[in-house]
Amino acid sequence: MSAADATGSAADAFRRKPRIADGSTRKSRTVRYILLILFLLFVLTPVYVVVITSFKTSADTTAAEQWSLPETWTLEPWRKAWEVLQPYMIRSLTLAVPAAIIASLIGSANGFVLARWRFPGANLVFAFILFGMFIPYQAVMLPLRTTFTELDVTRGVPTLIIAHCIYGIPICTLIFRNYYATIVPMEIIESARVDGAGLIQTYARIILPISISGFVVTLIWQFTSVWNDFLFALFLTQQNNGPVTLGLAALSGGQKVDYAASMAGALITSFPTLIVYIVLGRWFIGGLMAGALKG
Repeated sequence: MSAADATGSAADAFRRKPRIADGSTRKSRTVRYILLILFLLFVLTPVYVVVITSFKTSADTTAAEQWSLPETWTLEPWRKAWEVLQPYMIRSLTLAVPAAIIASLIGSANGFVLARWRFPGANLVFAFILFGMFIPYQAVMLPLRTTFTELDVTRGVPTLIIAHCIYGIPICTLIFRNYYATIVPMEIIESARVDGAGLIQTYARIILPISISGFVVTLIWQFTSVWNDFLFALFLTQQNNGPVTLGLAALSGGQKVDYAASMAGALITSFPTLIVYIVLGRWFIGGLMAGALKG
């Protein structure tokens, strides 16, 4: 075989390799898309049933017609659900917003001190704080209710704010400790000390302005947890001063369940958390990744 023939054979072999790789890549991409589509159908199927049922009349909400489009489209279930849930929605907003903010601020301060302003026994304190994450709600529900009664805390939104702030501090502390250990260089803290800044000044003037991503993570986490909570609401509030989860339970209760109104109510109660994710979502993954490198 001549040198030219050998060179030509090598060139042909080199050109064929990308085609094999491209074919394999296309196959893997196709399989990936098929799996994603199947997963999307699996997730959206119940959403489809909920949405179309919320526009049906009571006569159309039968098991045989659950997959069918409404014969008569109506907004009456949405009107009924909104009339019932409106006061509960307002109470849930007055509960979830301050509870998320307070727990995030306390967790941020704890995380900064435990990550960058070390003191003797810091690891032990951090372990005790994290221990609160593993205490189930059911184990402390009755003692917590008794404690609030003895302290004469108004039963309703105030008790829920305190309870959710207490239970939110461990996870917020964990997120912020990892966030500050990764994002904030120790040189900045040392420079602030040299300039005469104390602990509070350093935290307020240097740490808080660069903590937006961390706050987005904890705010979304806390808001969603507080908004969807039912167990605390059941034990620490009553029907006339409870959050939206109690209202949704009241809407779907009774001898004869109005499934159309219940589905509309479920969609209405999901809108606030959906809006929070849409508004803050672009910072959410960045905040999680920023605190995922050290711990």
